[in-house]
Amino acid sequence: MFRMFKNWGVKNGKALISKIVAWRIANISERNFIYLLSILTGLLSGVAAIVLKNLIHLVAKKLTHWFAVDGISYLYLIYPLIGIFLTVLFVKFIVKDKIGHGVSKILYSISKKGSRIKPHNNYSSLIASSLTIGLGGSVGSEAPIVLTGASIGSNLARFFKLNYKYVTLMVGCGSAGAISGIFNAPMAGIVFTLEVLMLDLTMVYLIPLLLSAISATLITSLFMNEHALLHFPNIHAFEIQTIWVYILLGIFTGVLGIYFTRATIFLEGYFGKIKNWISRLLVGGAILGLLIFIFPPLWGEGYISIESIFKGAGVDLLNGSLFFNFKENIFVLISVLAGILIFKVVAMSATTASGGVGGIFAPTLFMGAVAGYFLISIINLVFNLNLAEDNFALAGMAGMMAAVMHAPLTGIFLTAEITGGYGLFVPLLITSTVAYVTIMRFEPHSVYTKRLAQRGELLTHHKDKTVLRMMNLRQLIETDFEILSPDATLRDLVKAVSHSKRNLYPVVDNEGYLKGMVKLSDVKNLIFDPDLYDTVYVKDLMYMPESYISPRDSMENIVEKFETSGRYNLAVLKDGKYLGFISRAVVFSKYRKTLQHFSND
Repeated sequence: MFRMFKNWGVKNGKALISKIVAWRIANISERNFIYLLSILTGLLSGVAAIVLKNLIHLVAKKLTHWFAVDGISYLYLIYPLIGIFLTVLFVKFIVKDKIGHGVSKILYSISKKGSRIKPHNNYSSLIASSLTIGLGGSVGSEAPIVLTGASIGSNLARFFKLNYKYVTLMVGCGSAGAISGIFNAPMAGIVFTLEVLMLDLTMVYLIPLLLSAISATLITSLFMNEHALLHFPNIHAFEIQTIWVYILLGIFTGVLGIYFTRATIFLEGYFGKIKNWISRLLVGGAILGLLIFIFPPLWGEGYISIESIFKGAGVDLLNGSLFFNFKENIFVLISVLAGILIFKVVAMSATTASGGVGGIFAPTLFMGAVAGYFLISIINLVFNLNLAEDNFALAGMAGMMAAVMHAPLTGIFLTAEITGGYGLFVPLLITSTVAYVTIMRFEPHSVYTKRLAQRGELLTHHKDKTVLRMMNLRQLIETDFEILSPDATLRDLVKAVSHSKRNLYPVVDNEGYLKGMVKLSDVKNLIFDPDLYDTVYVKDLMYMPESYISPRDSMENIVEKFETSGRYNLAVLKDGKYLGFISRAVVFSKYRKTLQHFSND
């Protein structure tokens, strides 16, 4: 009975959706509907940002507001472990799916999943990250919110039966809305989507992104707790004679970005070797708790520490720590800052690798602010200068974003918008550019894209490569070739020729291994001589091709093999076993169709 009612509900639900879609097509033009959907996506993404940021701020305040600034608290050792434990339980037994690495997950969905993101991501990342970060996990809330916004956009677009390019556009709108809402920075949200998610900069995409970003910004401006926002309106004016410091800061953040990227990949791989999830949770949670106990600024997103730096109270980073009594000692302060820069990556990796959910956005901004404060503290000490610390903390944030995320424009616009103006645009531009150039000499891919690039699953602004990576090799394999045995005679070959539309014949043994192939043009003189039918064998006529395709080859490699070999058909072999052929004509035809499907022109 239950199954009958369930089937009835599903059937009627699909019928209702079909009616809604039909009404939309009949009454609202495609362009206007995309505009309306982008606004709705932006509003919902903004709401997600409000919920998560306020929840994290509230939980953290309730847990830590009574900690003494002049003493240590042993609860730093236990809070993060509890948060990660609750997160793991939620993910493992309720969600039952991986939800970490939010931005990388979005990039993978665009590349390999047709921009389809599972519906549970509409809420699962919000809950999991609030448990992790609220109890001290040393990660950021931005990536979970971006994944939530992208999921909202993807599922709305698929609900209304939109095609791939519009589903992808709504993924971008959700991401832009999420960043815009969480920082009240619409330009940063748009630039992040274009730069990090690598959507095309065309008017077809730009207007919906603008609408989504503005919608999210408006709703968070009305309802976001102002204490949960990152905003620094009072910044010192830029002085041209300090330009050398910004260049030096760009180099420093670029080198720090290399450390951030490589250490993150290494540490996550190291934690990944611990197969038992309980052991991994205990090890990661213990490391995280110990690091936060020694360096309390590693708690959570780190925005409270950033605010202290911008208020001119950077020494407050020693509050609640073992080093509180040394606040007046500049050498101790600089040493602690160095420790924070080194161990923030360890704390972040321990959080995510042990089962916590969060992103690298906030850790990047945190390390950037601390890096700027660290460097200017040394310069002020050595050269007896009195340069403003907040300017260089802000520039450090832009430099770290340019380096770690390979997003210099996002770094520039975000840091400019959170100060309420563009008075420091020039130094932000200098630091971001130098940091980006520095890291690009050593790391061509960001933390977000490194693993995807290694697997050949990364879409880029290079449309030709993007289209090739969207093509599925297995869909191109043709199997309507007449297969011959090595012991077959010329008579058998003639029979195969008589009912085959192909001029190429694979020779395969009993175990499925390709032994060679016969080309019709090479034997056409023999097939008209019946006296040879039972005396000439296929194994005497076949040849082994120099080039062949593996199912593990990328489409870029396949195209290159066609060009270098000059062949029109290449055999597909898996560990030596014959699967079929791929023809140059089929690849070109599929390329054209994919390009038309992908293009926004």
